[in-house]
Amino acid sequence: MSTTTITDDIRAIVARAAIPPLAPGETKKCVVAMSGGVDSAVTALLMRDAGYEVIGITMRLYSGDEDGVVACGTGSCCGLEGVEDARAICQTLGIPFYPLNFERQFERHVIAPFAAEYAAGRTPTPCLNCNRHLKFAALLGRAVAMGADYIATGHYAIIVRDADGTAHLHRAVDDTKDQSSVLYTCTQQQLARTLLPLGTLTKREVRAVARAHGLPVAEKPESQDICFVPDGDYARIVAERRPDAFIPGEIVDMHGNVVGRHRGIGHYTVGQRRGLHVAQGARRYVVSVQPETNRVVIGGAADLNATALIADDVLFIGDAPAEPITVAAMVRYRSTAATAILTPLPGRTARLVFPDGLGQAAATPGQAVVFYCGDEVVGGGTIQRVERGNGSIADSDALGGTQPASLLAVIAARDLMVVGE
Repeated sequence: MSTTTITDDIRAIVARAAIPPLAPGETKKCVVAMSGGVDSAVTALLMRDAGYEVIGITMRLYSGDEDGVVACGTGSCCGLEGVEDARAICQTLGIPFYPLNFERQFERHVIAPFAAEYAAGRTPTPCLNCNRHLKFAALLGRAVAMGADYIATGHYAIIVRDADGTAHLHRAVDDTKDQSSVLYTCTQQQLARTLLPLGTLTKREVRAVARAHGLPVAEKPESQDICFVPDGDYARIVAERRPDAFIPGEIVDMHGNVVGRHRGIGHYTVGQRRGLHVAQGARRYVVSVQPETNRVVIGGAADLNATALIADDVLFIGDAPAEPITVAAMVRYRSTAATAILTPLPGRTARLVFPDGLGQAAATPGQAVVFYCGDEVVGGGTIQRVERGNGSIADSDALGGTQPASLLAVIAARDLMVVGE
């Protein structure tokens, strides 16, 4: 393609990409995680044009079932279509391409826990697990073994490095595409070898660069589903592994009175209003799910409000605070963060209290809570226990009586979805 088609505007966009410049004569190798989407395609292009030796790698994660649900025709980054798109991108860019099979690791670290969390009354966080165990662990390990200095991904987030090399993770320039919250599990060692070129660009600018360079995926739409369930049938994936999550049972109110029947807890989500088929006059919502008694609990909107929570598996990108700090806590992907007082506790746990209330109905055990100070990601953890505004408690451990464990089912899983471009 003639360089005359590359305008000054495009060059100005490229110049703002977050890529460390190479010194004269310096060479560095970078593995780019290729999903077959426009974000990873432009990432590879930018790294190549910045002078890096670029290798494109696609992680073959999930082939789908025997009917080929993911294997073709879905646009999923997990399946064959994503692999072939990635291959075509690398051919266009003139860089090596290798598809690597990570299906066994993906089943163990992502899909199996996804199903198990539903059955246990907890919220699955599949994309966080994929980033933690696959992209920034298994793939980074392969990259290092290949002699690479860095891996680069198409995530929209910004890494800021101090003079001593300490890394800080910040929100992306494009608020509508920011993915910093799903990277809180990255360690300093992982961030030291990670580049995120797109964090300083907008999605519109990324597509403009792709068009200007004739990339075959410049107009490819983004997936709107979790990659291994592109047909939207989450229940099928869970039922294949945990059919016990789909046994019909009782719907009860906040006092334990039976008011209806449900089709299996895997079909219901905290905050859900439609599909309850319960006539009680005022609007009713799913407040929690009780897997140990196979009950779905419903209540009013006020019953969904959270005032505090306990998080476990808490990770901090930098040093853990020694005393309580004020943070902005995000409990749903790309939701509005709420002011909270974070108190670190023993055993990698923390308590968050929301002085003004959480203002969101979806906080539930198993879901991620991410801590921000301004635009910087401080850390995050997994919600273990939620205290509701009505005085009830939702806990990840089995509870008896009318204080059930909560399940944020299909809708929350979609909210936590990250398009792996």
